[in-house]
Amino acid sequence: MNTQREADLPKVEFDRSWYNQLDTRLGKGGPWDSWDLFSLAIQSEEAALVTDFEEMQCLKHLHGLEPLPHQTDTARKVLFEMRGRAILADEVGLGKTIEAGLILKEYLIRGLVRKVLILVPASLVLQWVRELNSKFGITATAQKKAHSWQSDIVVASMDTAKRDPHKEILLGQEYDLVIVDEAHKLKNKKTTNYQFMLKLRKKYCLLLTATPVQNDLDELFNLITLLKPGQLGRQGDFSANFVVDKRVVKNEDQLKGELAKVMIRNRRGDGQLNFTKRIVRNVPLQLSPEEQALYDGVTSFIKGQYQASGGNLSSMLSLVTLQREVCSSRDAVFVTLVNLSKKLAPDSPVRDQIWELVHVIKAIKENTKAEKTMELIREMNEKVIVFTEYRATQEYLLNYFRDRGLSAVPYRGGMNRGKKDWMMDLFRGKSQVMIATEAGGEGINLQFCRNMINFDLPWNPMRVEQRIGRVHRLGQQNDVRIYNLSTNGTIEEHILNLLHEKINMFETVIGSLDVILERFEKKHSLEKSLYKIMLESESDEELRKQVESLGQSLDSIKQEVISAGDSQEEEGNLEQLLGG
Repeated sequence: MNTQREADLPKVEFDRSWYNQLDTRLGKGGPWDSWDLFSLAIQSEEAALVTDFEEMQCLKHLHGLEPLPHQTDTARKVLFEMRGRAILADEVGLGKTIEAGLILKEYLIRGLVRKVLILVPASLVLQWVRELNSKFGITATAQKKAHSWQSDIVVASMDTAKRDPHKEILLGQEYDLVIVDEAHKLKNKKTTNYQFMLKLRKKYCLLLTATPVQNDLDELFNLITLLKPGQLGRQGDFSANFVVDKRVVKNEDQLKGELAKVMIRNRRGDGQLNFTKRIVRNVPLQLSPEEQALYDGVTSFIKGQYQASGGNLSSMLSLVTLQREVCSSRDAVFVTLVNLSKKLAPDSPVRDQIWELVHVIKAIKENTKAEKTMELIREMNEKVIVFTEYRATQEYLLNYFRDRGLSAVPYRGGMNRGKKDWMMDLFRGKSQVMIATEAGGEGINLQFCRNMINFDLPWNPMRVEQRIGRVHRLGQQNDVRIYNLSTNGTIEEHILNLLHEKINMFETVIGSLDVILERFEKKHSLEKSLYKIMLESESDEELRKQVESLGQSLDSIKQEVISAGDSQEEEGNLEQLLGG
């Protein structure tokens, strides 16, 4: 019966031509890809597999960036040991921004972070946005209007974020990750910055600062409490357990152990980091008779005021600024003298002395430093950044260069964010020279420039080092050339000798410099020591001897640091505590 049914069914013909052609088609690659392409596809899928939870996924998604070993090690430690809450305290120029970018990218890839707030100094907002986009493929928004806060990843200035109406918007949101650059500005818990960060709701948090503690152990306590409340107990517990004096530690090993849970500090001397060389040229100059007359006149005026005050140094700081300015430019001196004059009664004899100095200024027809600077820039025929401490000197140099056909742009702290970025783009592009003030130079990266001129010298060596760190940092491909201008027969000549001969700071990496200064300033402020020497020396020879003695003290400390292997012996050293 079954046979009969099968016979009654209609006969179906199948097209088997494909089978007949199979041998031919296999020879040409078949109906599928070739075996080579199939193998590559398999390899691709295998490469995408996550074989280990602690494997860094973000390293496969970077654009033109190859992180250094200490940067990836730091990122791994924050991700897998510190649970996304950490202080990144690397020394200047070691790439804290790269480390933060790696951590952010990893969290984004893993789907653990979506809403991100990045708070930085106003001058660095667009720099952060550009780096996140170009190096990490992260699309971030630079905050400009209130609606910008709705973006998933926002970069903004702390000053904007903490003000109404922005503050109310931010405190009403919850963030997966908050990153704060230049986080040492949060160290005082009484400030609006600190209180704002305390109230901000956040799951993960990164605080970036090269100086987590400068003056007081309470600063360290405040930062860590902001990051992980209760990590160091209450303020009283912390003081009782770890503090002898505001800068002196007890139970050091125990405190180091607690810090290691929340803070990572990489130093230049720790690993095999390849920094280019620093080539230093000190350029001594002889002032014209008119310029020397102004220097001598200002010095005499300041010493007279110091004696009249009974040797009260604290009342002399504004006048000491005048002494520093006279080594920079007549314009800087003029502005300060006029401002001093406005504060005095019309019949004040001091006012008469000030206007005598103004007449000396008017007799000056040349600027020895500006002429030499122009000569150096012409010789280089490359991009160069010129640093000065004073806005008036900056303005003078801009006009001086412009009148002689040299393209120069300014960079200073008072500029808004847009103008700073515009000036940086001009310098990166067609302008040969950037003239920057101390405030303007904070946080900027100038690896594309290898020449730097110190038009005038700060009396604080760390500020000189910060200037150099703008160009001599990771990513700099060339040896950095540093030109220090100093005028013979002035305090500047002695300060340069102090910095160059005694500390050798221009060739020494920052790692040992901060230890040297921190030890010295346990007893005396270096700047105030220089002020006092300058005001009390009765002759240039006495001034030279006093600065030489100061230099010997610094040199002795330097030798101790070198022989002790960066101060393994001394208890309570803050740099040692931070991993020095």
